[in-house]
Formats: sequence, C-alpha cells, structure tokens
Amino acid sequence: MNARARLVAVLAAVALLATGCTSANDELADQYRSGENLNYISGDGTVTEFDAEERQEPVTFEGVVEDGSEVSSEDYAGEVLVVNFWYAECPPCRAEAELLEQTHQAYREQGVEFLGVNVRNQADTALAFSRTFGITYPSIMDADTGSAQLAFAGTVAPNAVPTTLILDRKGRVAARILGQVTDESTFNTLIRDTIAED
Repeated sequence: MNARARLVAVLAAVALLATGCTSANDELADQYRSGENLNYISGDGTVTEFDAEERQEPVTFEGVVEDGSEVSSEDYAGEVLVVNFWYAECPPCRAEAELLEQTHQAYREQGVEFLGVNVRNQADTALAFSRTFGITYPSIMDADTGSAQLAFAGTVAPNAVPTTLILDRKGRVAARILGQVTDESTFNTLIRDTIAED
C-alpha cells in the first residue's frame, strides 16, 4: 500500500470513529487501542430465545459443502437444525468446536442436525479444521458467494463470528447465541426446548 492509500485509510478510520458509527466499528477501535488486533468481531455470548408466535418466516438457504456436494434447507425439513457461523482462524470458533461436536453427537439420534457456515475459508482449510477438531457435520463454503449469510440476514449479526442459531422443525430461528458457545447447560436447554415443541 502506498503512502497516499495509507493516508486515505487512516483518514477514513478517523472519520468513522468521529461519527460514532456501528458497534462493530467501535469494537474494532477498542481492539486497536488495546493492541489486540484480532481482525474479527465476536459477540459476547448473549442468548436470545424467540417465542414460537414471534418467529420470522422459515429461512431458505442453499450452498456447497466441503466435499463439493450441495445442501439446502429442504434437506433439513422437519428436523431441528443447529447452524454455526465460523472460520478456521477465529479463536472463539476453535475454542467452541469440541463442545459443538459433542453436542452434535449427543442429539443426532433425536432428530437434531448440525450445519456449519464457513464465512472466510476455502474447502481445504475447512477440512483441515474438521480433522483437527474431530468435526463430523458439514459446513457450507460461503466465502465466495455469501449466499448463506444473506439468507440469514436480519437474524445473524453480520460482523459477529461465531454465531450459533437453533432452527425449529419449520425452519424458523428459535434461538441465537451471539458469540462463542461457552455454557453447555444453556446450549443443551435451548436444543431440548426446541425438540420438545409441537
């Protein structure tokens, strides 16, 4: 980057901070001032549940997973689906990986499926992550198209990674964890409550 481009970038950053932009920009600024330079925005683990009568329309999505096969929301019709937005270099994504896989194994025979949405990596990186952490469920490779992220727009904060959603059997978002899944008990309760719904 030449000196002129660097100056423009710095001025743009200052302008954003001066105008009090979004919380994502505020968090990036905080990271910069603290010297962390994490290069991602992670949520704070806030859990939001949506009562059945308050849920939005079913989410319709499609994409290509690591092995090149196609998946869509139709493949999960009638099942509870846990959707995790992640990428390999994200520290909280790595930290929660084992818990997600354990939970996947615990509920797979109860009609609960897991699906990742990788927002930055290509298939080879995602496959290496799965081997490292023992992940057995697929992930949509969404870095090039962003189509899966777009399908969930309005439900998923676009700058918060990881985010985990629990979809009911109608394909509607029943619960959201914005940030790393850390509380196993709460996570299990959200899944069990969704399973128990008529």
